[in-house]
Amino acid sequence: MQPEPSFEQVAAGVARFRDTCNVYVLASGSEAVLVDFGSGAVLDRLGELGVERVTDVLVTHHHRDQVQGLARAREAGIRIWVPPYERELIDAVDRRWATRPLDNDYDLRQDRFSLLEQVPVEGVVSEYASRRYDRVEAYALPTPGHTVGSVTYLVERDGRRLAFSGDLVHGDGKVWSLAATQWSYSGIEGLASTFFSCGVLAGRAPDVLLPAHGDPVEAPQATLERARARLEELAALRLDDPWRLFDMQAQPWAEITPHLLRNRVSFANSYALLSGSGAALLIDFGYDVATGLVPLTERTASRPLLWAIEELKRSHGVERVEAVVTTHYHDDHVAGVTLLREVEGTEVWSPENVAPILADPHRYDLPCLWHEPIAVDRVLPLGRPVQWQEYDLTLHALPGHTLYAAAIEFAVDGKRVLATGDQQTTGVPPSGKPILNYQYRNRYRVGDFERSAELHRRLRPDLLLSGHWPVQEVTDGYLERLEADGRRLDDLHRELLPDEVDFDAVGFGARIEPYRARGAAGETLALEAIVRNPFDRPERATVRLVVPAGWRDPEPQEVELAPLGEG
Repeated sequence: MQPEPSFEQVAAGVARFRDTCNVYVLASGSEAVLVDFGSGAVLDRLGELGVERVTDVLVTHHHRDQVQGLARAREAGIRIWVPPYERELIDAVDRRWATRPLDNDYDLRQDRFSLLEQVPVEGVVSEYASRRYDRVEAYALPTPGHTVGSVTYLVERDGRRLAFSGDLVHGDGKVWSLAATQWSYSGIEGLASTFFSCGVLAGRAPDVLLPAHGDPVEAPQATLERARARLEELAALRLDDPWRLFDMQAQPWAEITPHLLRNRVSFANSYALLSGSGAALLIDFGYDVATGLVPLTERTASRPLLWAIEELKRSHGVERVEAVVTTHYHDDHVAGVTLLREVEGTEVWSPENVAPILADPHRYDLPCLWHEPIAVDRVLPLGRPVQWQEYDLTLHALPGHTLYAAAIEFAVDGKRVLATGDQQTTGVPPSGKPILNYQYRNRYRVGDFERSAELHRRLRPDLLLSGHWPVQEVTDGYLERLEADGRRLDDLHRELLPDEVDFDAVGFGARIEPYRARGAAGETLALEAIVRNPFDRPERATVRLVVPAGWRDPEPQEVELAPLGEG
């Protein structure tokens, strides 16, 4: 019997090596780039292809069958490139194993199918962008589904577009694993993400799919459509009110007015203000597709995408997304703005009371902070109009849901509009009531919602745009309810909290900034303590830092405080 060949040519200059997964060898003379790595056995057989050196490995996802031999690649001096949202599961997986909860575990992602020991990497691939790896140019397309952070690599070879699709699909209308798509208990986030990813990949018109398991798929469009139909039906079986996934992907934007749209599939509402010039301005941009959002907050579960932006351009005459304005700093409203900035060249605009948190999130002890700093291109003043194209936007301080928020006032298509972030629920019928969305750790203060009601009354918009609820047509009754509930909320706090001291609703007398700081032995850290006087008379406060053993104890500091003041 003839031995089975180690390699099979699947495209011009591309060979498949069957291992724990398909390892693809993209050869250019005596050098090659690999897609996925398997056990690493491919290195022992490359001579059969005339390849003497592997320069780079592109990883589609973090599962062990794709990457278990990566330590060998590292030892051989091969550059390892991984998806941005899978990096921690490869080069920091030791920490993952040390901290991964096992008891009372409702996290169903297959993150335990990761490397047993971490391997350093060269870096991450740039999503929605092409990059040259030695002599191979590859475009990294986010395709979550099999894992949250999976990517597909698109490579042009001999006039054909090859899609190295990892485990997104397998064969004719199939997927490699359905269990891998159940990211949360009873959840279908991975199913929905696989559906959307198949649609996005189909839109890139690949000529062949080269999956991580199984044979090449020579009829990609038919295969992807069959998979989508089956996935939508399977998802519908798990829901009382099935998602219309085909419709959601085809039409993610709903018209409010001819020049104002709402992203109806994002987790937090994102709005697009359209200019006659072909430009668009977004209000907030967090998680583009809510159906694929895992109910967890860690970095590997929090993945922004740009799927709806592509449709905004395709269906609504948008040529460029010039700017995105943030109402507040919470991750579900800002997670995607850096990606938008990097890929689309969109400028990030932020109110003057929000921009500092975006720029330096580790300074603050606040919930819902994004994982890293967000560059702000333009800091917007409060209370003064700012022009964008044919529109004037005026931002107003809007404490309540959080101390660090702004309402955005503008007029479009004859309507006065106010975007209020997460301040209160909207879309309530005349007989219903808005729910005041205060959160104590966001630094809600007694009196905030009375001031908010006054602002709404003074501006008297026709429409309210909120962060998570339908558009609200503003009536006198709605405004009156805001005022009445704001007053009663304040009264109840005063009735329930102590009379002899006043630490406001937050309930703390001091805080330290920066809240998170790094320092090595022998270094000096600069910390600022902010102290509240809880009395209605002037007081002197003495501040003493309690430091860990071995630290140098700083001298106590004294500060004079006004009644109920901070310093």
